[in-house]
This record gives sequence, structure tokens and C-alpha cells, in this order.
Amino acid sequence: MTHFLVSEENPAGQKLEDLLTKIRADILRRCLKITEDHRPEAMKVLANNVAVLDHLTEAIRLATDSTVILDRAFGPSQSERGGPPRIGTA
Repeated sequence: MTHFLVSEENPAGQKLEDLLTKIRADILRRCLKITEDHRPEAMKVLANNVAVLDHLTEAIRLATDSTVILDRAFGPSQSERGGPPRIGTA
């Protein structure tokens, strides 16, 4: 069973790209809070967060691409209504 993502068992879950977008927004809000802190530790944390944001942006692009591929090949997901997965096994 998935905890966060939409599936047969979790029809109220979210699409991966939507969840990653929310996480990215949270990290951006954190970054804004530390941009004026010039201590070395804060600057390193900010730099790390920026790198994480880059990775998240790429992950969002990949997840969105997968959704487009599945929508094109199999139509919209029915998981939110308790339908079967479009690919793989149940």
C-alpha cells in the first residue's frame, strides 16, 4: 500500500508530481527564511537546499512526463475512483 501516492488502496492519495511540487514549495519557503543569515552553516544549508530544489525540479519533470505517457497510452487514471492500475500488477 502507498502512504502518499494515489493507488487502488489509497484513492485519496496524490500524484507524484503534485506531492513533489508541494515539497519544493516548502523548501523554497525555508530558503527565504535563511537568505539573510550569513553564517557559514546557514550558507551551506541554503546551498544544499538549492541543490535539492534542482533535483526536485528534475524529479517533477520526470513524474509529469510519466503521467503524460500513461495518459496518452491508457487514458486518465481511474485509481482515484478505486480503479485498477494502468500498468503493472495490482
